[in-house]
Amino acid sequence: MKTYFMRHGQTNYNVLGLCNDDPARPVHLTDLGIEQVRRAAYDLKDVALERIVVSELPRTRQTAEIINGDHHAPITAHPAINDFRTGLDGETVRQLYCAIAADPMHTRIGGGETLFEHKQRVLGFFDWLRLQPERTVLVVAHEETMRAAVAHSLGLSDQQMLALRFANAEVITFDL
Repeated sequence: MKTYFMRHGQTNYNVLGLCNDDPARPVHLTDLGIEQVRRAAYDLKDVALERIVVSELPRTRQTAEIINGDHHAPITAHPAINDFRTGLDGETVRQLYCAIAADPMHTRIGGGETLFEHKQRVLGFFDWLRLQPERTVLVVAHEETMRAAVAHSLGLSDQQMLALRFANAEVITFDL
């Protein structure tokens, strides 16, 4: 299966440096984010996408709908690729990094999850994805989700995973 993994375009929360894992919050693509996604859509225009899978957070669907203008593929939401549940929704990313600095993979804040739990959730998504009949799929998700996916596909350690960075609307391709 040819899988294209993409981070959503820039959002208003990215600009403000805020965490978001609540689908009800008004987080949306900025004008720059829309332009980033349009550039990615151009790069993907000749790919025969059979399905697009998004998280339950609206910014991934907004991204997918722009990409899908050239494809008209079904869009499916899957909760396993939702963003990392930080326990700090609406608070700054800086606060998150400070709170988990001592043990980034295993620190839980409030009602959130650990990065280790998030990684396991994403790996469960791969099990589901492998069972799907489509052979060419775009997954639109979040930076933490992409870290877990790419680290798994490349056999990276947790420390190496934490060092990965993905730009808004960046697309990574790999075979499952």
